[in-house]
Amino acid sequence: METKEYTNGEVTIIWQPKKCIHSGICVKTLPEVYNPKEKPWVKPEHASSQELIDQVAKCPSGALSTKK
Repeated sequence: METKEYTNGEVTIIWQPKKCIHSGICVKTLPEVYNPKEKPWVKPEHASSQELIDQVAKCPSGALSTKK
């Protein structure tokens, strides 16, 4: 399955586009990180590692995950 990775140097967000149901929870929770109108649309350097981990845990489809 296709994945894209975005890192802040400490935590990496893994996005699986085919799993994404576009609930918008990521954008609503951390709009400074997630902006679908920009490329790249995920900018993890705009939040703390803990904020990223907490937000990814709210993803209802499992399209977002993290690794350290």
